[in-house]
Amino acid sequence: MARTKAPPRGRPRGPATSYPGKIRIIGGRWRSRRLEVPAAEGLRPTPDRVRETLFNWLAPYIEGARCLDLFAGTGALCLEALSRGAAEVVMVERSAEAVRRLRENVARLGAEGAEVVALDALEYLAGRPRRFDVVFIDPPFVVAETIIRACAERLLRGWIGPGSFVYVEAPRRLCELDLPERFAPYRSAAAGQVRYQLLRLAPAPSRDAESAAS
Repeated sequence: MARTKAPPRGRPRGPATSYPGKIRIIGGRWRSRRLEVPAAEGLRPTPDRVRETLFNWLAPYIEGARCLDLFAGTGALCLEALSRGAAEVVMVERSAEAVRRLRENVARLGAEGAEVVALDALEYLAGRPRRFDVVFIDPPFVVAETIIRACAERLLRGWIGPGSFVYVEAPRRLCELDLPERFAPYRSAAAGQVRYQLLRLAPAPSRDAESAAS
């Protein structure tokens, strides 16, 4: 059995990652641009093929859209959206290192319409609502089951309206997410251990419909 070479003294090992420290924008005005991202523990960029499928689903709607990523991480989803014609993107991220790199990449691209917010997702959603057309929810998998529902419930407080899209990425083992019933399935697929789906917000039931159902 071959021996693994020990790292030089005084040089700490970086956290293990499943990606090479860069992301690639797939389509739009910044197509094929590669951006460096922090090698932070738990950071899990959406794979290229998953992103490509997602933006094929969103193709008729992304032009001029206002997008929100509650767990921005590398910024892959919002920067892809902006590259493809979104009017505005807000990237929420609590990791200081990830926020720093996000701001660097926004400046490097000259990405007008991009805002980086250094906050926890639920803390951000506790603030004054702004209406978005597309929301991305791709949390760390260890907290996915509880945090996705919490985010969905808060989004209903004025952050999204009928017809808005919500993208959710979660472990494949979570076959059915416990979400408010207004989140209607639009598209879904799986890749490896990841299940990803696009949901669309249905109109709130009218008072007449609620009365008839009671």
